[in-house]
Amino acid sequence: MEPDFPLRKIIHVDMDAFYASVEQLDNPHLRGKPIAVGGNSQRGVVAAASYEARKFGVRSAMSSIVAKRNCPELIFVQARFDRYKEISQGIRKIFYDYTDLVEPLSLDEAYLDVTVNKKGNPSASLIAQEIRQRIFNELQLTASAGISINKFIAKIASDYNKPNGQKTVNPEEVLSFLEALEIRKFYGVGKVTADKMYSLGIFTGKDLKRKSQAFLDENFGKAGNHYYNVVRGIHHSEVKPHRIPKSVGAERTFNENLSSEIFMIERLEHIAQELERRLKKSEIAGKTVTLKIKYSDFTLQTRSKTLPYFIADKALILATAKELLYQETMQNSVRLLGISLSNLNTEKKETPQETKEISIQLKFDF
Repeated sequence: MEPDFPLRKIIHVDMDAFYASVEQLDNPHLRGKPIAVGGNSQRGVVAAASYEARKFGVRSAMSSIVAKRNCPELIFVQARFDRYKEISQGIRKIFYDYTDLVEPLSLDEAYLDVTVNKKGNPSASLIAQEIRQRIFNELQLTASAGISINKFIAKIASDYNKPNGQKTVNPEEVLSFLEALEIRKFYGVGKVTADKMYSLGIFTGKDLKRKSQAFLDENFGKAGNHYYNVVRGIHHSEVKPHRIPKSVGAERTFNENLSSEIFMIERLEHIAQELERRLKKSEIAGKTVTLKIKYSDFTLQTRSKTLPYFIADKALILATAKELLYQETMQNSVRLLGISLSNLNTEKKETPQETKEISIQLKFDF
């Protein structure tokens, strides 16, 4: 039987250790060495790590101190975002030679819908291979790719044969692929959610598939419907050439931990001002204010409040952030504060679609 939703040919292209690879490209002395892009200060954070550094457990978002402890030979390199943007633009030019349906997720990754493409090539797998080869020939960088019938599966697949590889999940392979997948490899399932799923006896996609819609709704709220769908190969999200942001935020990491709320308020004023600037530049407003707090022991806490009206003004943002700050006592001294605005006036309500498991007998050339 044929599905009653459109099958697409989606490619997820993900550059390999992008920032670090660009630094090694521009500086031959760094090639083959463990490097980290980011600050080497007491407050520094790793933005990206080369594969040589990853062998020692160095990861993005890790503090510089921990990274250096893991890899004493680690070389820190200052980030050059103008250079990364320049390279990223070159990569996207290659994408647009194949399709106009390109949805960038960041400087180093994007979704491409090649169901109908400019080359008239029916094979998404061959297109992905050609794109990766062109990136290497023209920019001397490697990329990995995932290819499948929707964005969710393509995203997971792109991580399978990294670096410099690709994986195709054909329509008839989707269900078995998802059933065998470890739950922590499901895109969007972080450590906290994975631990909760483990406690509920969910370790693989097959375990997840055994759970009823009601069970997942009860234990995971709105996300329950998402988990129920994706493990059955259902993900209706289209590749959107102009991605509409779901939130806008600003944050600051401090040179010294803050223990006084007076000093925190002072910092929040600057953050709210920067957030206002970004909102007005994009002509965006939102209803939900979220305060992000990272403590000195690196634990992270978020507090949110939804207002009955849209705001973009610094004074209203700051007033709500203050309210959230005083909502409960600080657990420890604070190293980072951030404010974000979501539930934006750019969001559109999507029409619910009926969930039906895809047939494994589909014939669709990949």
